[in-house]
Amino acid sequence: MAIKCIARLRSRRVVQDQLQTPNEVEAEGGCCWANLPQELLWEVLLRIEESESIWPQRKYVVACAGVCRCWRFIIQQIVKLPQLSGKLTFPISVKQPGPKDSLLQCFIKRNRSTQTYYLYLGLTNSLSDGGKFLLAARKCRRPTCTDYIISLLAEDFSKGTNTYAGRLRSNFLGTKFTVFDGQSPQAGAKMGKSRSSRLANLRQVSPSSNYPMAHISYELNMLGSRGPRRMQCNMNTIPATSIAPGGLDPTTQAELNPYQSTPTSFLSKSASMENSVSDQKNGGLVLINKAPRWHEQLQCWCLNFHGRVTIASVKNFQLVASPENGPAGPEHEKIILQFGKVGKDLFTMDYRYPISVFQAFAICLSSFETRIACE
Repeated sequence: MAIKCIARLRSRRVVQDQLQTPNEVEAEGGCCWANLPQELLWEVLLRIEESESIWPQRKYVVACAGVCRCWRFIIQQIVKLPQLSGKLTFPISVKQPGPKDSLLQCFIKRNRSTQTYYLYLGLTNSLSDGGKFLLAARKCRRPTCTDYIISLLAEDFSKGTNTYAGRLRSNFLGTKFTVFDGQSPQAGAKMGKSRSSRLANLRQVSPSSNYPMAHISYELNMLGSRGPRRMQCNMNTIPATSIAPGGLDPTTQAELNPYQSTPTSFLSKSASMENSVSDQKNGGLVLINKAPRWHEQLQCWCLNFHGRVTIASVKNFQLVASPENGPAGPEHEKIILQFGKVGKDLFTMDYRYPISVFQAFAICLSSFETRIACE
């Protein structure tokens, strides 16, 4: 009962603020709900956060953050980052690294008629539950390239709104892709400087100001030899040390709150898609697809998706960290992103730290592009 009442507090606050003068609101600390004893308020919000751990019940935690400034501050202290809690709570969570201890299970639905792709957070082991909507992307063909516009809303793909998250752009052949973040780079967000940057809101910037945060390339296969696609992802915004035990995290865990994001860049803005070796020397993380094994009885290439993929497809892949920066270790065996087909227009997408769900979604979108020269 108490949780249902809290869900109505945001609307009550709007009515209350309209009836009060600015001086009265300021004197009360923003609203009447801020006058509750701090110890009691902290305990109540903590219990709500612990009890409403999955969606759709998780919406009550978001509602509490919108009651007043005092409640929002406490919620920011209580709600942990996705890499620590494994939970996606606020919209900014799509730009934060995933959980460290396990893969976060998601799935993608494709609408062929509108060339639109919808990303959902899996709520159960069944893919028929609908899931929690996270992101959507629409394919836009152009004379020399293809764009995938990524949005926080399922039906709004305008670049002039605050729901615009970023885009994926391919070259003419569909062999090289660049992932652009819709948030402009913050001053000093370079390697060796500040390791945290604030993202209080997903503010729209002009498309020309979008920052390249990752480069994806598919190896050409002009001779038509047998074998799966070979891909490589150069993550400009993630240092290679992030996957090492006790290595550098893309975020400052002690200071980051739910309204902050990962650093905008750890590398030079002029990094190009062809310069993967330079990316590794500068400390950027490089992901490569895990090599499959040939199954003699089935006469096909096989990867162990642990039951998450049921249909053979050239689009299926698993990404691991490249060991080219040094000797291979256990951290290079961990699957960071896996993607595979389970239905005609249904695909699973599982990801983990150090990439975000936005980065994982953009990488998976590149797999939908048809490229005869690579197959």
